[in-house]
Amino acid sequence: MYRHTVSGFSYAFADLRTVMARATPYRSGDELAGLAASGYEERIAAQMCLAEIPLRDFLNEPVVPYEEDEVTRLIIDTHSGEAFAPLSSMMVGDLRDWLLSDDADEHSLKAIAKGLTPEMAAAVSKIMRNQELVIVGAKCRSVTSFRNTIGLKGRFSSRIQPNHPFDDLRGIAASIIDGLLLGCGDAVIGINPASDSPSIVEAQLRMMDRLITQFGIPTQSCVLTHVTTTMQLMEKGLPIDLVFQSIGGTEKTNAGFGIDLSMLKEAHEAALALHRGTRGNNCMYFETGQGSSLSAGAHHGVDQQTLEARAYAVARHFDPLLVNSVVGFIGPEYLYDGKQITRAALEDNMVGKLLGLPMGLDLCFTNHAQSDFDDLDNMLLLAAMAGTNFVMGVPGSDDIMLHYQSTSYHDVLSVRKILGLRPSPEFEQWLVRQQLMDDTGKLLDAENASALIEFKGYE
Repeated sequence: MYRHTVSGFSYAFADLRTVMARATPYRSGDELAGLAASGYEERIAAQMCLAEIPLRDFLNEPVVPYEEDEVTRLIIDTHSGEAFAPLSSMMVGDLRDWLLSDDADEHSLKAIAKGLTPEMAAAVSKIMRNQELVIVGAKCRSVTSFRNTIGLKGRFSSRIQPNHPFDDLRGIAASIIDGLLLGCGDAVIGINPASDSPSIVEAQLRMMDRLITQFGIPTQSCVLTHVTTTMQLMEKGLPIDLVFQSIGGTEKTNAGFGIDLSMLKEAHEAALALHRGTRGNNCMYFETGQGSSLSAGAHHGVDQQTLEARAYAVARHFDPLLVNSVVGFIGPEYLYDGKQITRAALEDNMVGKLLGLPMGLDLCFTNHAQSDFDDLDNMLLLAAMAGTNFVMGVPGSDDIMLHYQSTSYHDVLSVRKILGLRPSPEFEQWLVRQQLMDDTGKLLDAENASALIEFKGYE
């Protein structure tokens, strides 16, 4: 039992997961689950209570029982006592103060990453303002590589997301070329297929491989199909760079996705054995999102932000190239408006980076959410200042297959210009060689890129 008094009124919280839920800044998903604080006073009481909880308590009181959940077992069994030692006497509030201090620099944050459990990272985020989430996120750096290097200081990468409602290769190729001409695609060229048919996925994989090979593009491709489909195609010898899978923060959530940890391990090992990376061997791509466990009926009475953090333990275990929080995709039932989506984006970025992950953000909203493109502009600037590794590049911001709004190729260009950021170094050098960018980072007219524009590898 945890207690705290505010304005002479004592609030009691039955256990750690209750404190965590009540302390979370308000969002519609926790209200839907019956987990949100009753009002501002209870929320403040829970936050003050949470600030005084020793970090050790998170090791002794899992929010999802150890015996019932393989994600909990992964978190506890892989926790590094050595990395945790400098933090072992701290309370959550002490951790916040240290993270905001000058002593917490890139080197020291990297050293303690494996000593933090997802619940510890989630807890400290709950007692931070948005500004503080930006400050700490910007300090953390996670650099990964496959055919290029992602996450370096001063760099801001993007995924080309060329989805098509009928999986038309000509339309997909046009979207990819458009993105490349605008300096996007260094994180990954990643297609969400409208159909999970192996033959359709195969055609998309072959087309992207022809494009990357023909023009020597230092990037990687991925079709965001189920991991079992990817493994089936690997056995056939298809040109697969990254293995994709959506993941969640509980065993039941992952079962809803049709996966478990052993399946991810098998896929990771198979991808490593292909040796397709030229710069590194980070070959996994995971996507997450606040609300996925609640929507699957697999939340165990835990708030959605804490469960999102637990999904990062799954991702961290497989040393991914990219982790993407698809922040507003599930809908207003979970994140109601632009304010809630913005807060969730900054939380996810900081928590993931604090745990050592190469975080990216799909800053987005569904067409029935209380949000608009002014909200997206604000989110994008804050995310870039918070050091997120990559964002989405969607043609015209409108994903015509998934039917939601995200960030565009032009948005990526705008943020790079405003904040003085550049693409990954290898990709930038390719853009210069293709005469699409000069050596100052300025985009050039595409008139010299006729071979790229005339690409016919989709036929």
